[in-house]
Amino acid sequence: MRDFPVLKAGYTVRLHLRISEGKKDRTQVFEGMIVSIKGKDDATRMITVRKEAKGFGVEKIIPLAMPTLEKIEVVKTAKVRKQRLYYVKNYSKRLKEEMVKQ
Repeated sequence: MRDFPVLKAGYTVRLHLRISEGKKDRTQVFEGMIVSIKGKDDATRMITVRKEAKGFGVEKIIPLAMPTLEKIEVVKTAKVRKQRLYYVKNYSKRLKEEMVKQ
């Protein structure tokens, strides 16, 4: 299996996804907060990543075993108490976040 960093709910991550358009391949970056992690082992683990884009919430459910997932970077960590952060959809306050040192 590929080596990804330890992921937890509340982390803001940058996902590098390989997109093929016709004959060309390019890398698309999706940055958002991990709302939930499902699955027990690396072959079945999936993460739900949410971001706000132009006033709308966008969520992607990404299996970690997906072959087009090239790299995951952890950008920020937030202090949360729950494992599933579905309340963030209607949450107006900010979470206590801190940047990750690279």
